[in-house]
Amino acid sequence: MTSPMASSEHALDIPRDYNAATWFIDRHLKQGRGDKVAYIDADGSHTYAQLADKVNRAGNMLKGLGLHMEDRIAMITLDTVDFPAVFWGAIKAGIVPIPLNTLLTTGDYGYMLSDSRARVLVISEELFDKVEPILPDLPLLEKVVISGKNGFGHPLLSDLLAQAETKLKTAETTRDDVAFWLYSSGSTGAPKGAVHLQRDLPATAVHYGQQVLGIQEDDVTFSAAKLFFAYGLGNGMTFSLHVGATTVLLKDRPTPESVMKILKDHQPTIFYGVPTLYGTILADPQYKRETASTRLRACVSAGEALPEDVGKRWEERFGAAILDGLGSTEMLHIFLSNRHGEVRYGTSGKPVPGYEMKIVADDGHEVPQGEMGELIVRGPSSAVAYWNQREKSLKTFRGEWTFTGDKYYIDEDGYYRYAGRGDDMLKVGGIWVSPFEVEAALISHEKVLEAAVVGEADGEGLIKPKAFVVLAPGENGSEVLAEELQAYVKSKLAPYKYPRWVEFVDALPKTATGKIQRFKLRGGMRM
Repeated sequence: MTSPMASSEHALDIPRDYNAATWFIDRHLKQGRGDKVAYIDADGSHTYAQLADKVNRAGNMLKGLGLHMEDRIAMITLDTVDFPAVFWGAIKAGIVPIPLNTLLTTGDYGYMLSDSRARVLVISEELFDKVEPILPDLPLLEKVVISGKNGFGHPLLSDLLAQAETKLKTAETTRDDVAFWLYSSGSTGAPKGAVHLQRDLPATAVHYGQQVLGIQEDDVTFSAAKLFFAYGLGNGMTFSLHVGATTVLLKDRPTPESVMKILKDHQPTIFYGVPTLYGTILADPQYKRETASTRLRACVSAGEALPEDVGKRWEERFGAAILDGLGSTEMLHIFLSNRHGEVRYGTSGKPVPGYEMKIVADDGHEVPQGEMGELIVRGPSSAVAYWNQREKSLKTFRGEWTFTGDKYYIDEDGYYRYAGRGDDMLKVGGIWVSPFEVEAALISHEKVLEAAVVGEADGEGLIKPKAFVVLAPGENGSEVLAEELQAYVKSKLAPYKYPRWVEFVDALPKTATGKIQRFKLRGGMRM
């Protein structure tokens, strides 16, 4: 198979007959990369040859469980080598993997397993107790396979892989076949299953991974963002596997301590994080380049817009710029990004090659530069629909364009600046106010770790900004500090934008991808 490289017009040359596993897995053996380390997880190192063997075994295992082309499997799998093995094994066999968030509730899993009609579930042993109570209520789920050492009466993935054949015939799929699904993170409500095609995987690897990030074969990468959602899937799988790099996986939930340990122990050259994690690490003065990776050459942020102050302080302390960008489950990865040598903190950068953007008003017409509107995007990695969500699909996917729901404007230098989600915007005194702008001002205060701003009605029923603030370690909330923060925001922004109320909280409600769930804050904290 020829390389899925972009032409001068940024169009990918992907043949009609195409299975993504051929490029991302099998090709490495033909190119002599079999002995190179592909993954490092809690159990040690795994070469490209070992990965390819495990992928073939996984595909044969799924077929042995009675699955056929286009059948669906659900994955509630922690970040170990089992994840890419099952994911690519399914794709190579023409079966559709559906990675699910590993931090959800039993009710969430019941909804997604029922909604997806998955016939097989591969789940890490640490998470089995979350689904065990609902298994009798899922008649379409025929088999449960456990990744780990305790099967709880179900077959172990390791046993089934050991018994499976090592050669797997690649399914005769096309570039337009459904390859996998991803459920949206639920930052604005119930998750939706975004249906992605075989062609979407190389699109993000080429356009963002190579052309913007500049990932190379000799890179060692680590993503604190997990494999189960779009951002982590690119970071920890497709980008590295596209160029033959090495990826470090963290099985546990990322904390500043566990992340810094991996940076120190494995010395990655590329680190992928989210704004909250960057801010939390910066809050501890012991963390710096010397206690992290001295080889770090690039960092990436997505999930939420990166506050300008956080980006500047990180680069100063760790010696590597953060390329902040905007991506989505619907578009699979980042399509709007800062670039090496052109980082403008406080912005989402400029369009990734291969993607086109517009900022439109409610009537669909493009707004002039400098005016705020909804960001819409078209490019080669858009999902085709939400599963079983016809009305929401029609609202989001309109012809070639995907409507993001994000409010943006383009500044005088052509950089895209985030204003907030469409349903998060506030109209104060007849003027639109971006909650993100107020949050960024608050976060730049030395006593503030995180902030979220929502609208609250005053005594006359008028909407005004209200701030929920998480203080830096060692700080205590008080009426005096609240007034200090209000005055601070007034000094940095137009006075009408300051928060009329400041409520100090221990934590903000978030999705597993780090997005603040502001809808849970409206009307007060309802965790």
